[in-house]
Amino acid sequence: MKKFLLLTGGIIAACVALALIGPLAGLLFSGLLVALGMHFYIGSKSTFGKIIWFTVGLIGVLSAVSNIPAMIGLAAIATIYVIYKKWNGEDVKIPTIEAKEEDPFTNFEKEWSNLTK
Repeated sequence: MKKFLLLTGGIIAACVALALIGPLAGLLFSGLLVALGMHFYIGSKSTFGKIIWFTVGLIGVLSAVSNIPAMIGLAAIATIYVIYKKWNGEDVKIPTIEAKEEDPFTNFEKEWSNLTK
């Protein structure tokens, strides 16, 4: 029964991902425009060049905002990945960012004790 549910969920997620392939391609192109705009904006020396590359990046951002349905497609692709891992019996680890509350002087004290030995 578990395999049947995984198969059904995978088929549904694949249909959703295929239905949203157009917005996904648009989001990819938008991300490319943003990356190009940022890269060449940083490397540009002239004010005119900075204005042009800022405009290219801004067009990419506005285009990415218009491709919000692609986020559903990305979620469907992530679901397919999780279902694939579960089907093979592998553990699915989702990376998280953990905030470490440490004293900034702890590392200094460790290094200082190593130096004084």
